[in-house]
Amino acid sequence: MSQSLDLPKVDDLVQELAAIQQTGSKRIAILGSRHVPITHQKLIELMIYAMVSEGNRIITSGSTGTNFAAIRGALRADPSLLTVILPQSLDRQPPESREQLDQVMHLVEHPENDTLELAEASALCNQEIIARCQQLIGFAFHDSNTVLQTCRDAEEQRKVVTLFYFD
Repeated sequence: MSQSLDLPKVDDLVQELAAIQQTGSKRIAILGSRHVPITHQKLIELMIYAMVSEGNRIITSGSTGTNFAAIRGALRADPSLLTVILPQSLDRQPPESREQLDQVMHLVEHPENDTLELAEASALCNQEIIARCQQLIGFAFHDSNTVLQTCRDAEEQRKVVTLFYFD
């Protein structure tokens, strides 16, 4: 009885190897859960600070938790290398996020999505984010459906995806 293994295609492996070996700066998307323990937020902030210090461009959204920590780390390292794409208008963001978002040089708002449910607007926003990146780093729980779907979508678009689980 033979079993079929779901092995990666050679083209996918070559693309991943090329991305890992790339020495120049990359456009890296950071997306993740809103509900993140403070210790994890500090680790994400430090990781993003290091990535931006190396010259990488960070693309993220404006929500609390993971994205908030990513924004904080990028702003500390080099604000010009950060792009934040909001799912809706700035007015629709939580007050605690707005103060930080005021410091972002490259802020993209989508007021046309203000009438949508946040989940739907976030899914559209995540698609725009992965279209702009070369690599996606996701931080999720096993039931973080929106983040996990975005990671699957990015893989289908042949992006290099690294996924960290909190649980």
